[in-house]
Amino acid sequence: MINKIQTKLYFLSLSIFIIFIDQYTKYIMFNNYKIFINKDFLIFKLDYVKNYGAAFNILSGNRILLSFLSFIFSISLIYLILRKKNLNSIDLYSYSFILGGTIGNGMDRILKGFVIDFINLNIIDFPVFNIADISINIGFIFLIYNIFKNKR
Repeated sequence: MINKIQTKLYFLSLSIFIIFIDQYTKYIMFNNYKIFINKDFLIFKLDYVKNYGAAFNILSGNRILLSFLSFIFSISLIYLILRKKNLNSIDLYSYSFILGGTIGNGMDRILKGFVIDFINLNIIDFPVFNIADISINIGFIFLIYNIFKNKR
């Protein structure tokens, strides 16, 4: 029983760590963007974009809807992590990564009214993104991997 509780707390801690890293990097960019803007790091450069929508700026200007959705998804993911039985570690990692990213971007929407994006890829033409976006995508990759793995 204690081992299961420790496992659940580990995965919630992973989400909290992701939130911390995401918010810290956004804080640095928000307060120092003039110093960091257009700094080139081989495959990406730092930029500063206020994103008023969701991924790829969809639903731009719908702060209340997007904040509400972030809140609902976050509560649902916390519930899955804490209460769902028979989750394997890949499921737990995927939910934790998605939770960390969802809360990170949700906090921006609620507190600032926009999400700070700052990673701009040099190698392909792609929208500017942030650590929370990376985390959400890693979580979805884990979910897709697990779906295909279990279909075999």
